[in-house]
Amino acid sequence: MDELLSDKEQAERLRQWWSENGWFLLGGAALGGLGLFGWNQYQAYRAGQAEQAGALYQAVKQATEGSDLTQATALLEQLQADYPRAAYTQQAGLLVARAALVSDPERATQDLRIAMENGSDPDLAMVARLRLARVLAYREQYPEALALLAVESPGQFAGRIDEIKGDIYVAQGQFDQARTAYLGALVASGAEVLDRSFLQMKLSDLPPVANAGGVPAGTAAPAAAPEVSAPAATEPGEGA
Repeated sequence: MDELLSDKEQAERLRQWWSENGWFLLGGAALGGLGLFGWNQYQAYRAGQAEQAGALYQAVKQATEGSDLTQATALLEQLQADYPRAAYTQQAGLLVARAALVSDPERATQDLRIAMENGSDPDLAMVARLRLARVLAYREQYPEALALLAVESPGQFAGRIDEIKGDIYVAQGQFDQARTAYLGALVASGAEVLDRSFLQMKLSDLPPVANAGGVPAGTAAPAAAPEVSAPAATEPGEGA
C-alpha cells in the first residue's frame, strides 16, 4: 500500500513539474526546429545565389570568347550589382578586363579595380591587383602601378610582384632598379611559379652595370643571376 501511494505521489509530482516547466521544453524544441529550418533555408539561398552567379559568369565567359565585349560588359555589370562579393564576379571582371585591354584600357582599369577592392577571395583580389598594375604600366602610369605593388605581406605573390616591378623599371629606363627587382623575384616567395628562363633572359638583356667611373663594366650577364635548367610552371590565371 505504501508503494502504491509512493507511485501516486511521484505521478503527482511529475504532473506538477510538467505544468510548471513543460512549456520550456516545448518552446525549446520549437525554437530548435525553427533554427534548423532557418539554417537550411539560408544554405539553400546561398546555393541558389551561387548557382545564379555561376550562370552569369558562364555567359560572360562565352561573350568574351565570342569577342562580344558589349554583351560581356552588360553581364558583368549585372553580376557586380547583384553579387558584388561573389568569386564569380571577380573572375568575370578579370575576363572582361583582359578582353577590354586593347580596345578600352579605361574599362579594363575600372573592372580590375572593382575586382581588387570588392572581392571576397584574397587570392583573386591579388591577381586583379597584379593585372591592374600591368594595365597601368601599359598606359604609362608608372608611379601608380608601383604604388599598387607596394604590398606589405605579398606571401606567395612576392616573386610575381618583383618581376612586374622589374618590367616597370625597364620601361622607365631604370635598369639598376630593374636588375634588383628581377634578382629578388628569383629568390622571393612564390618564385617557383615564375618562368625562370624568361626571367633570366630579362636579366641578360639589361645593360651592363656601370663601374665607379661610369664606364660600362663588360657585357656579360650579371653573375648573381642563378642559372636554371628548365622553366617552372607559371601561376594559373595571372598575366594580363
